[in-house]
Amino acid sequence: MDRIVIRGGVPLHGEIQISGAKNAALPLMAACLLSEETLTLSNLPHLADISTMAHLLADLGVEISMNGHAPNGGHAGRVFGLSGKNISSTTADYDLVRTMRASILVLGPLLARFGEAKVSLPGGCAIGTRPVDIHLKGLEALGAEIELEGGYVIARAPDGLKGGRYLFPMVSVGATENLLMAATLAEGETVLANSAREPEITDLANCLVAMGAKIEGIGSDTLTIQGVPALHAAEHSVLPDRIEIGTYATAAVITGGDLKLVGARLDLIEAVAEILGSAGATIQEIDNGFRISRTDCELKGVDMITEPYPGFPTDMQAQLMALMAVANGASLITETIFENRFMHVPELCRMGANINVHHQASAIVRGVEKLSGAQVMATDLRASVSLVLAGLAAEGETVVNRVYHLDRGYEHLEAKLSGCGARIERVKD
Repeated sequence: MDRIVIRGGVPLHGEIQISGAKNAALPLMAACLLSEETLTLSNLPHLADISTMAHLLADLGVEISMNGHAPNGGHAGRVFGLSGKNISSTTADYDLVRTMRASILVLGPLLARFGEAKVSLPGGCAIGTRPVDIHLKGLEALGAEIELEGGYVIARAPDGLKGGRYLFPMVSVGATENLLMAATLAEGETVLANSAREPEITDLANCLVAMGAKIEGIGSDTLTIQGVPALHAAEHSVLPDRIEIGTYATAAVITGGDLKLVGARLDLIEAVAEILGSAGATIQEIDNGFRISRTDCELKGVDMITEPYPGFPTDMQAQLMALMAVANGASLITETIFENRFMHVPELCRMGANINVHHQASAIVRGVEKLSGAQVMATDLRASVSLVLAGLAAEGETVVNRVYHLDRGYEHLEAKLSGCGARIERVKD
């Protein structure tokens, strides 16, 4: 199993090209199931989860052509042509779904277009239950008949989905995406209230509109969809990955470096940028991105609470905890989105961090003068990159084990960091 070896203590300087957003690309890929015509997506990142979704779609009968690199894409911004003309199956098998929770996103499109779908209950990172019941109840509100049998969701709508109103009991990105896609082909008007507002949902909605969907309220918490008989071909470029932007911005700050993040959008990470600025970073917008540095000041502890967008994202909590571990003073970090998302704490403590977790909901981080390199183990995607950030700032050598999590969410991580001076390499066993 691969591991990443880091010899820390080097401030990062240079440029990093930001890739397309994985969390936007996955629902966009699933959207191809809504049409017989080809959906062309550019700026797709080269990641394990993208490959998994491609394999799942191909198993359903989607014809996929890879047309090289986008002319103005990310680090390896690939272009996929996805044709749902010859769908041969409406069953998403366990073997493909078990590794990635986003696989559930094929449920809504399959059901809306074909009137039936059988999708295995998904797997993914071990950061809490993240139940799919909100997806299922929402589809039932559109007239679907749902059964759970043998670990599979079996959904039927023999007369097609019908428009309706659904109030999400809690903000759910995946459920909003699933129901938004399903509603585009439902008969009549659908209103989705208390919808998630993440940029990835706006990106999906804009793509669906390009395919012929009728959607109002894009970017708000109430989406109104007028169903249409069919969607058509479209071209769409995936937006930049806001979590990658925030991660590399944190890398600049934690190492006392100076980075230009090319292709980044500051508006996507306003909550994170505010925390980084309060901690001591200097941020300046430039053409096609922004510059972030911390070269002449000490880090300051900052409190933070994870919240749905536009609040501070849970997917940046682990990275900012690594930063606060070497800041002056104490920080209180409260996690409100997922339970069991402090699994990186024991590993950071192995490196000398002083962190105390209370009731799995909040952590008090008392900054230390320096971290020390150690053998650590990744437990999920964002936890793994927090250990990389800690290793970049630590004295000595840090070895991050079980880095397959990183390959699910960060494209060419070692190359991007080493290009800015980091002493980092992947070691294959």
